[in-house]
Amino acid sequence: RVFLRAVNQFTSVLNRFFLDQTSFELQLWNNYFHLAVAFLTHESLQLETFSQAKRSKIIKKYGDMRKEIGFKIRDMWYNLGPHKIKFIPAMVGPILEVTLVPEPELRKATIPIFFDMMQCEFNFSGNGNFHKVRGATQNQDVSLGCPCRLLEHCRKHKYLAASGEVFALLVSSLLENLLDYRTIMHDESKENRMSCTVNVL
Repeated sequence: RVFLRAVNQFTSVLNRFFLDQTSFELQLWNNYFHLAVAFLTHESLQLETFSQAKRSKIIKKYGDMRKEIGFKIRDMWYNLGPHKIKFIPAMVGPILEVTLVPEPELRKATIPIFFDMMQCEFNFSGNGNFHKVRGATQNQDVSLGCPCRLLEHCRKHKYLAASGEVFALLVSSLLENLLDYRTIMHDESKENRMSCTVNVL
């Protein structure tokens, strides 16, 4: 909780002094996002790994701090405005990491960030594509958490509908293979492990 308050102070200072065109500090903002993601994904905050009694006690006293910082990440991303393109593709991986946290509200808040990255690159690329986002996603060993939400966003977009749908379905297929691989990693059958590995490759 103390650490979260410190991060919130950092948030306030960034918004007040380092956001406009003349005072924008890329490294400070980059540090903020990486710090926030590291906090959110830290093992000591993964409530699902605790017993029901311990989980209830923590939630009653502190709430789920992952949600609080996750919503802050979302708000800070949208505050960036035209600066967003400077964080693509570097922030794709960290945002995807956040979507791995099995908390529905958190996933619902962060999936639109990923779509916004696609849209941002599409608008700024000059040739209407999102190759950087696509490439960064393919290089990650993390999932989108819920590709169907990404698919919904793409289908509603005038220009991203076709290419976005193809991409979302590709990610969905990759996610299935990754989840199968994670499930069977400790399987005693070498054939099953090899089969899953080949599917991922």
